[in-house]
Amino acid sequence: MRHWVRTITLGTALLAGTALPASAQQWFARFSGLTEPTPNTSPGTGFALLTLTGNFMRVEASFSGLLGPSTVAHVHCCTATPGTGAAGVATPTPSFPGFPTGVTSGSYDQTFDLTLASSWNAAFITANGGTTDGARAAYLAGLNQRRAYFNVHSSTFPGGEINGYLTAVPEPSTYALLGTGLLAVGMIARRSRGRARV
Repeated sequence: MRHWVRTITLGTALLAGTALPASAQQWFARFSGLTEPTPNTSPGTGFALLTLTGNFMRVEASFSGLLGPSTVAHVHCCTATPGTGAAGVATPTPSFPGFPTGVTSGSYDQTFDLTLASSWNAAFITANGGTTDGARAAYLAGLNQRRAYFNVHSSTFPGGEINGYLTAVPEPSTYALLGTGLLAVGMIARRSRGRARV
């Protein structure tokens, strides 16, 4: 039991030590062909993680197993219904700058300044008040309502081979709180077991 308590304490400390800045928000998506607006049976997989800190959004993605070479990738927003449907492109078009193309697997890591028009699809800015502030507000609302998805297109599936709806990631402090709660439960269980032996 002592080893278990020590493990939880160490895990809690590690989580607290790797916490993002208090102002940071994150969204995560796991890719599949089955979640495309027109579902397909692609064996392709992958993920995307978006991290917003202030006006900067870091976009990290990885994919593999596409049936055709990648052509473009971007975030679509905002669907009428959370977790389903199709929407226009919100991020740079035709693709995220530097996203790997002509390959069936790859990874991506780029940070965008959301105050710059170049970080957006011009049509998305126009549709949301004509300013980057309006685009940002609509985009964040879409992300928080699970009405935005990351899409990787390929030559085999020009409309999108794999995608994933972006879902808010709990704040790191939530994990630290959970770890602390588990530690407390472990200690109470240990005490109860000790009393039962008396």
